[in-house]
Amino acid sequence: MASDPPKNIRVAAVQAEPEWNDLQKGVDKTIRLITEAGKNGTNVIGFPEVWIPGYPWSIWSQSVVDNAEFMVEYFHNSMERDSEEMNRIRAAVKEAGLFCVLGYSERYRGSLYIAQSFIDENGDIVHHRRKIKPTHVERSVWGEGQAESLKTVVNSSFGNIGGLNCWEHTQTLLRYYEYSQDVDIHIASWPPIFKECDGMQYHISSTMSSRLTQTMSMEGACFTAICSQILSEENILKNRVEKWPFVKSPGGGFSMIYGPTGEPLVDALTRARR
Repeated sequence: MASDPPKNIRVAAVQAEPEWNDLQKGVDKTIRLITEAGKNGTNVIGFPEVWIPGYPWSIWSQSVVDNAEFMVEYFHNSMERDSEEMNRIRAAVKEAGLFCVLGYSERYRGSLYIAQSFIDENGDIVHHRRKIKPTHVERSVWGEGQAESLKTVVNSSFGNIGGLNCWEHTQTLLRYYEYSQDVDIHIASWPPIFKECDGMQYHISSTMSSRLTQTMSMEGACFTAICSQILSEENILKNRVEKWPFVKSPGGGFSMIYGPTGEPLVDALTRARR
């Protein structure tokens, strides 16, 4: 533990719809959510995987050629770590007085990375990591994380805070290494994941994704917060997944907070937030 944190820590796990392929609107929405969380007394807030500019399920549902124009737009609406957009978010975090783990598609020197920036209550990026091994077809879009991304936990005023993206939670040794870093609160950043159905294998479902994170609570004796995106009916066409039966809308959100013995600490949201 970094110092003597408050006895009661309030954690916010975001479940909301991104501003798809729109960097500026995505930043605006991020700031609104951070501001709202701060007003509600939140100490730690976590965002989904590639919250800005949203998770492009079209890389799975479309061919590379058919999806090329969409992904060019995606590239230009991904966010640079050192940018005016990030400075605005950092200022909002400082104003709210909380700790933020922000998931976003990072644009850096012509490449993209699935990134998490850890921003403390002073608005400083105290750690920055990238998904170690993007999953399957994700490797055609995002680069791999470097050695420094194996560090997943930082000290804070609210305890030791860790973070992983999506199927990094299936990497047994990566999980174990996080436990060895003495994690107290883990932010599990996920894309929109849908209920099990005939259109996709069972292990790629919100049920199994939730269980992976719940298992991490038990293994690491830590609190875990699932942060997830949703997809509304009106954005099915925009995301080019209208012919894919796996995608059910509105849906995709499965945010939850678990305690150190795996017990749910909140009720699952029955309505997806827009």
